[in-house]
Amino acid sequence: MMAQAMPPVAEADALLVGQFLERSWAENGLARPTQESYRHDLEGFSRWLQGRGVSLLSVKRQDLFDYLSERSGQHYAARSNARLLSALRSFYAQQLRFGIIKEDPTALLELPKLRKGLPKALSESEVEALLNGPDVSTDIGLRDRAMIELMYATGLRVSELVGLPSTAINLRQGVLRVMGKGSKERLVPLGEESQDWLERYLQQARPVLAQKKNLAYLFMGPRAEPVTRQQFWSLIKKTAVQAGIDPEKVSPHGLRHSFATHLLNHGADLRALQMLLGHSSLSTTQIYTLVAKEGLKRLHQAHHPRA
Repeated sequence: MMAQAMPPVAEADALLVGQFLERSWAENGLARPTQESYRHDLEGFSRWLQGRGVSLLSVKRQDLFDYLSERSGQHYAARSNARLLSALRSFYAQQLRFGIIKEDPTALLELPKLRKGLPKALSESEVEALLNGPDVSTDIGLRDRAMIELMYATGLRVSELVGLPSTAINLRQGVLRVMGKGSKERLVPLGEESQDWLERYLQQARPVLAQKKNLAYLFMGPRAEPVTRQQFWSLIKKTAVQAGIDPEKVSPHGLRHSFATHLLNHGADLRALQMLLGHSSLSTTQIYTLVAKEGLKRLHQAHHPRA
């Protein structure tokens, strides 16, 4: 049975959404993945409104309540609804600021409460096994080792890792220039191990993988194309299997969590960690203090005679 095609978004609404995203990118550097998520949510809302003969600009607060109520009945996740509300609030705040509407219909809406889960971090011995997983006698294996070393040494997001230009690394100074969310730049120290593996990759493997082409990206695949997020996800899973680690425990984001957790366990300052991770708010970084507390609790229960 063929899936039913979605109705097109009303032309006026589609134009408004496009203008909103362009302005958001120009004003705040709204990341492309976030733009696409917002577009999806706003256009979905617009299609729903068409059934009521309503447009994005003529919407009433009751329309919003009804839409959210209907989504609740369809068991959308709280995180999905939170993202939708974020898109709606940003959209209508911009329309109000530009004088396109006189009242913000999202003013009384509250974000659903999201359960704060603890990040899953690998143990230091598991990370060591993962780092030793790739076959560094091959160009691809040497590249994989350099990528994993760099991610664990710097706590990069996977999008930041695969998007690194070759000019981002300064091996002489031992720093990495990262363009993070919202086009915010930060400098991150590399560490000796990751520097060594990066130098080996740059000297031995990258020239072969780049096939003598003058390519901007740092990490290349066998077809002289930049490594994608999906490819890095796959290589992390494959490397976990090679290292004898349950692949379900390993992910690119998990490596970032491991970087943060291990730093904190070894006495890192929370503010410094915030800068290294590229978090705009300290509250985002503070979840790692929960990880540290959980680790201390387990240590106490395992070794204290009265635990």
